[in-house]
Amino acid sequence: MKSTRFIPYGKQSISDRDIASVVEVLKSDWITQGPTVSKFEQAFSVKLKAPWSLAISSGTAALHLSCLVQELKPQDEVLVPAVTFIATANAVVYAGARPRIVDIDPKTGNICADDILRKINKRTRGIIPVHFGGNPADMNRIRQIANKYKLFIVEDSCHALGASYEGEPPGPRRESDLSVFSFHPVKHITTGEGGMITGKSKRFRNALLKLRNHGITKNPGEFQNSSEGDWYYEQQELGYNYRITDFQCALGISQLKRLDEFVAKRRKIAERYRRAFKNSDLIECLDENPKGKSSYHLFVGLLVLVNLRTNRKVIFQKLREKGIGVQVHYIPLHFQPFYQDLLSLKAGDFPNAENFYERAISLPIYPLLTEKEQDYVIESVLELLNKYKS
Repeated sequence: MKSTRFIPYGKQSISDRDIASVVEVLKSDWITQGPTVSKFEQAFSVKLKAPWSLAISSGTAALHLSCLVQELKPQDEVLVPAVTFIATANAVVYAGARPRIVDIDPKTGNICADDILRKINKRTRGIIPVHFGGNPADMNRIRQIANKYKLFIVEDSCHALGASYEGEPPGPRRESDLSVFSFHPVKHITTGEGGMITGKSKRFRNALLKLRNHGITKNPGEFQNSSEGDWYYEQQELGYNYRITDFQCALGISQLKRLDEFVAKRRKIAERYRRAFKNSDLIECLDENPKGKSSYHLFVGLLVLVNLRTNRKVIFQKLREKGIGVQVHYIPLHFQPFYQDLLSLKAGDFPNAENFYERAISLPIYPLLTEKEQDYVIESVLELLNKYKS
């Protein structure tokens, strides 16, 4: 069976109702800085049981601001996993501090709690665990470590909307914590570009509101000088234009209503992959956290290279030639020239991450992936691996 079209690893699902929601706002008086933004925030808070939510222009911007409100100093270090998108570490650098890279659990791709303990020193201020691929990290253990060493936690939940840990959605687990989400088109819901921060602390929320909008406040109760009239505002610190538009939020509200359906479809696809590869000695599936439920932003298989006569690059290229848009998530941070220079890192420093990277291949997983296409992916992977079996 040949693929009739290119099958990407991820793709948005936009319905007529989604489009109608956006059109309605485009025809209204407010297409930005209007009421739909707060409506999206409220809907998100209800869905995730969060005290508050703040919509942001992107997941990266949300990470940036979440690090900024920690008031990091140049000598401070924040622990981040070796396998993640570069935005996780970049946010720490944006905030004026230094990321400290931590190796991963090779069975899940998540940050390794044992290596967190090894990397803590007197400069450590916080931890940014990433729920890799939508699979919750070991948050109980990470929380215990954070409490012991008085560290903040910013959860990078950009992969994990719709996931759960001990029956609860990803999000803040104590007063000072923040959690960050992304609405890029390959994620669980989309606003085109966009993100969200959730939290408990009113202090953080107030600070983030200003930082999102150039450091400006229009609240008379916060003015440092006397108000000159209803037009008056004050810039009280250096902020950013990290606002999101009303029409993006209209799409977000509509998409949020479909989240459970989206995640159910992703989990069903993941289960089909798991069953298909269960008895193969050529590809391994990542472990799902027994205390949680993955929302499967990604489905990453690990090639068993010792049983193959070739490397991952050949498998990747051959699958692409078959019209299957496999991907690799992610190039480890210490392989990036920027972090090699900044942190004096080199190959060999993070063996679990390096072994994971050499073997990892992300297969297509998204709600619109048909059963016929799933079958084609499964058949193509197994056929190709068996062709190169040692």
